Amino acid sequence: MVNSVALRVESLATSGIQSIPKEYVRTKEEQTSITNIFEEEKKEEGPQVPTIDLKEIDSEDIKLREKCREELKKAAMDWGVMHLVNHGISDELLERVKKAGEVFFQQPVEEKEKYANDQETGKIAGYGSKLANNASGQLEWEDYFFHLVFPEEKRDMSIWPKTPSDYTEATSEYAKQLRILVTKILSILSIDLGLEEGRLEQEVGGMEELLLQMKINYYPKCPQPELALGVEAHTDVSALTFILHNMVPGLQLFYQGKWVTAKCVPNSIIMHIGDTIEILSNGKYKSILHRGLVNKEKVRISWAVFCEPPKEKIILKPVLEVVSEEEPALFPPRTFAQHIQHKLFRKTQEEFKN
Repeated sequence: MVNSVALRVESLATSGIQSIPKEYVRTKEEQTSITNIFEEEKKEEGPQVPTIDLKEIDSEDIKLREKCREELKKAAMDWGVMHLVNHGISDELLERVKKAGEVFFQQPVEEKEKYANDQETGKIAGYGSKLANNASGQLEWEDYFFHLVFPEEKRDMSIWPKTPSDYTEATSEYAKQLRILVTKILSILSIDLGLEEGRLEQEVGGMEELLLQMKINYYPKCPQPELALGVEAHTDVSALTFILHNMVPGLQLFYQGKWVTAKCVPNSIIMHIGDTIEILSNGKYKSILHRGLVNKEKVRISWAVFCEPPKEKIILKPVLEVVSEEEPALFPPRTFAQHIQHKLFRKTQEEFKN
């Protein structure tokens, strides 16, 4: 047990170290683009992550409804990430979800260890930190809590935090409401590809098979934030990802060849298009490269919900209607599990080259 406690980034961060262990130091190339996140968030010039107001998404007024849907489609095609406001989930519920996660993480590391996952045996649900599974042996400056939150019958309640007492109720209610939003977003993205409205939902597994996996990311204060990353650059494998945060900046998107910092928009939910929808749409909707920066002053927490198709049951490939002679399929058919393996393989190859 002593050993596993030492692996936690939080334990490291609160031990009084002035410099970070070499496993957390990014490559020289990466370091050139790591800047002060608070300075970056203040910048007004340059491209900004779009904010999409969903208030009129189901409006009786066709013009208002179409305008809202058009903006969502444009953001999905151009950026693949956006701040959603007026998304239909109450501010009070979002606050409850965040409060519950914060209280869980405020417990001593020893308490959280009772929920420890075991990545080596494939038990990924629970409390954890990244193991060095890449060729360079690099680590990320974060601890996390990971669990499936929907469909309800697929949940393993034995690993859900018992503290605070509101954790299960708040998180379950949020997952239920988010699932309704997922259907709404997928139907708009379907229509905009010229498909029937339920098509993308069906392609990713529908109500029974689409899994909502929540990952609470806890980024402790870092004594040398200019050398580390909370999360290294990646695209999400999911269909869609929805993110809440504690209003501390950190998310950066790689847009038009530059890292752009996402502003903190109150009461918003950040939504990413993941690889799964990029593949189904044959690249029309973008899965954007993104990463997380850390800082010296404030702990950052984010709540990501990854909406994932089943690992083996569905073959992911561009839907027939978006493929033509002029626009051939850009992606070979793979199961979701094969897609994840392919990404890991490619990443390992690149690291060995470097």
